[in-house]
Amino acid sequence: MASEETSTNDEALANRVRSGDSQALAEFLVAKHPQLMAFIDRRLGAGLRRKIEPDDLYQEVSAEAVRSLGEVDLTDRDPFNWLCQVAERRIIDAHRRFFGSQKRDAGREVSLNAAGGGSTSTTRPGLINMLVASMTSASQAFSRDQKQLRMLTALEQLPEENREALRLRYLEGMPSKQIAEKLGKSDGAIRVMLTRSLAKLQQILGTDTISNV
Repeated sequence: MASEETSTNDEALANRVRSGDSQALAEFLVAKHPQLMAFIDRRLGAGLRRKIEPDDLYQEVSAEAVRSLGEVDLTDRDPFNWLCQVAERRIIDAHRRFFGSQKRDAGREVSLNAAGGGSTSTTRPGLINMLVASMTSASQAFSRDQKQLRMLTALEQLPEENREALRLRYLEGMPSKQIAEKLGKSDGAIRVMLTRSLAKLQQILGTDTISNV
């Protein structure tokens, strides 16, 4: 009975957030603090963790969420998923700020793939470049670059674990074996995951978009 009441209250609070109620968002942020901190902690990575505290990043996410609440349409979206997306973009911004742009040229991406990145020979280097550019560009640029915006939208259609594997592989340059250890899977499973994820992105975006990058 209590759990049903809690669920009803949670949904009521989420609906208030969807309506653009900033006070409700503040309450929602407090209620979801443990889950959001856990998400941030998983996504930071060892290198970035040495540069920024998870709680500082949580404060940045909270401030950005409150500031942008009136500019986003949450009608059919889970407010917590939206907060996770804000957090992910802040983490990307922090990575770019501390480590600089890590965009790689097509030749570098081909060598990564050949070294066991898990992609197929039919995956164009432009797709990888587009992926890395989207992950390393400041969030303010997303709305100005339609190709990166399309990539971000496509990434949101992948499971979180698949996105993390792509991030570790192509943003941090981690070999598939290390990704497997980090995600608790076999090397073979990670290679398959990367291959299928890239193929899915290519399917969503279409070859014309990729070839024009």
